[in-house]
Order: sequence, then C-alpha cells, then structure tokens
Amino acid sequence: MIERLKKLGMTELEAKCYITLHEEPELTGYEVAKRVAVSRANVYSALRSLAEKGACRSLEGDTVRYNAVPIEDLVRLIQSEFEQTSKVLIRELKMPPRPAPAFYNWQGNRGLDLAIRRVIANAEFSIVAEIWAEDLSWMEDALLEAEKRGVTVVLISIGDTNLSLENLIVRQREDQWHTDERKFSLLCDSKTAFIGSFGGTLKPSSAETDHPAVIEMLKNGFYHDLIMQQIERDFSKELDEKYGENYKKLLNYYINERGWKV
Repeated sequence: MIERLKKLGMTELEAKCYITLHEEPELTGYEVAKRVAVSRANVYSALRSLAEKGACRSLEGDTVRYNAVPIEDLVRLIQSEFEQTSKVLIRELKMPPRPAPAFYNWQGNRGLDLAIRRVIANAEFSIVAEIWAEDLSWMEDALLEAEKRGVTVVLISIGDTNLSLENLIVRQREDQWHTDERKFSLLCDSKTAFIGSFGGTLKPSSAETDHPAVIEMLKNGFYHDLIMQQIERDFSKELDEKYGENYKKLLNYYINERGWKV
C-alpha cells in the first residue's frame, strides 16, 4: 500500500501518516508520531506536506487533530490535476518536425520491459507479435489488455501456449532450431517495430525503430506466414509428398545441390 501511495507523489513517511489517519481519524500529530515511530518534528512536517497536497485536513481546537481525505476524493483530485497539466503540456510542447527514422537500443530486463509495455499501451489499431512461448511473460498481460480496449492483436507463438487471445497462430518448432538465443518481433500500428532476443549469453536486448524498411520487412514476413499457414492447412498432404516433411526435400535441393548456404 505504501508503494502505491508513493506513486501518487507521497514520500514514504507521508504514506505511513496517511494510512494511520485513514485507519484512525482525528489523531494529533503526537499520536501519529507514536504510531509510525518517527520523531514528532518529521511527522509534523509530513502532515503539513500532506495538507498542501490535499491528502489530509486539520480540525482546529485546543489541540489540532488531523483527518485523511478519503482516497476516492484524493484520486479524483490527482486525476483532475494530471489531466489539466497534460492538456497544457500537449498544447505548449507541440511535436517538432518528424526526424529521420532512427534505431533505439534497449538492454536489460527493466529497460526492455518498460519499452515493450510502452509501445503496446500506445497501440491504437493493430499489434503483431512473434515470440517464443517461454518468453510470453514479457508481453502477455499487455497484449491481453490491448485486445480488451479494441486493438486487433495477432500473436504468433513459437511453441504451444494457453494464452487466450482471439487471434493466435502457433508455429511448431523444429529440432534444428536454436533455443539458446530466442528471437522476437513486435509491430504496432504498422509504424513502430521491435526486434530482439532473449536467452543465450547476452542480456535481453532489442532495437526499436520506425524505419520504413524494417516495418515493411515485418509486415511482409507476417503476411507470408499467414498465407503459408492457410496453404499448409489446406494442402498439407500434397506438400509433404512433393517437398518432404517441413520442406526438407526442397531445402536440401537449394542448400546441398545448389549450394545456397545462406
């Protein structure tokens, strides 16, 4: 609870004082100090700060007593102030001319987690994600939330998953696929792309870009997979007879006979 209150702009001591007043209204500063086990000087300073933030109010009398403002009222106040401030910032800090396409690198668990959740949270129309099933924890909650708000979410899972998305494509793995460094891609609104990897000896890492070439490459790959999945569903027997299971005959022709070892 304290950590959540801190996200509303309170210090740890202010959060403790607020919770104390919420549980026991009309306490004096001395009584609050006893319950939170902090010096009276620091508690009185925290109470003054809470009052300035609109989170507590005082009852004047022979002894000043304090009450916590109901959390519903406080949250509405913060939301109102946030919305007003946001409108001013959006109006005054207008977007500069769009810069040339760029690549931004993200490394480490925390930075990559925030970046993935940010782009998914800002998607308005569509999200296409391709990721190994064991790495889905990085984005599954964000994808489910996006689908709930009306975004078209298409997940291509490499390996089986129980994730209950409306548009789910499961690709079965092949024995020769390397699992130590697992690649993933994410395309949001056909304008923001992520490509990266998990596992192996490197930190989780990704490149974020709005470069048209990368966007087009991911879109082409997605439509290719979509079309091939339907063709394989309709003509699996004929394809296996002609080209071998998982196209092994076809791959052998190009790799071994033609020497195309790309």
